[in-house]
Amino acid sequence: MSGMPLAEGQHLDDDTPDYVNTAPVRKIPTGISALDSIVNGGLPSGSTVLLLGDAGAGGQEFAYTAAAKLSLARARPVIREWLLGAECRDSVLPKHISYVTFSRSRDSVLQEFAASFNQEYYRAFVTNTVFKDLSAAYFRNTPVPSGWTFTENPFEANGEGLLEGVMNFLDGHARDTVVFVDSLTDLVEAQAVEERDLITAVKGITREAKAWDGLVYFHLTRGIADKRLEQSLVDSVDGCIGFEWHNYLNSSKRQRYMHFDKFTSVLPHLAEKKIARFPVRVMSRQGLVVDYLERIA
Repeated sequence: MSGMPLAEGQHLDDDTPDYVNTAPVRKIPTGISALDSIVNGGLPSGSTVLLLGDAGAGGQEFAYTAAAKLSLARARPVIREWLLGAECRDSVLPKHISYVTFSRSRDSVLQEFAASFNQEYYRAFVTNTVFKDLSAAYFRNTPVPSGWTFTENPFEANGEGLLEGVMNFLDGHARDTVVFVDSLTDLVEAQAVEERDLITAVKGITREAKAWDGLVYFHLTRGIADKRLEQSLVDSVDGCIGFEWHNYLNSSKRQRYMHFDKFTSVLPHLAEKKIARFPVRVMSRQGLVVDYLERIA
């Protein structure tokens, strides 16, 4: 009966595969309350998401805001609904944040984070985050002195490649967590890995992420990769959130915009509410916030 249409009056029997009996979708909040309210509590767990955008347009700020608010909501459950919004009441909080870096150190991330949020957010983020610094492998065979990079196990770093390092870390730390890979821009710009290997690795992570049941965010600055590679990376993930600058005519003012380039489970919600894109601001101590919803006329 598998694959055959049901005849009139026929019912599914006990041999029906589990996936046919639809269960509620497990959601993880993005931490952007205006967005989470539209997509019914967040993004589906098990998803991989590419944060693709212009430099400074909001991709990094999105990552920091999500990490800050999810960490604080976990540390202080009493303010969870106030912090994330009522739509996230039944959503799942990750057990921790995992943060993977290639060229940046843990200290530089924490310094930037401390300058962006208040101490309460900062303390929650530090307590709730597991870092993986792959700079020893990234700067290997470059003019950068080995003493400038850090590794917990120098013998492991000498034999472990960048992509292997990411995947080995995710194997042990990605289950029920939100992962930020900061960033694919480093790998593309320095030609640190073969393009084909990078695409295959992202596809493999997208496949395995369904079993981890968390969220994996990759950051990529638009225009660094050639169009073919950039599109291949978009095709290799479940969703792509774009960030761009808009220049006003006859004015020095600029506006940041966030929009969804791809996400099968999200786009219908935006179309239903006729939302074209999200004008956003980066606010001191609050991170990325949505100003208002720009709707299709």
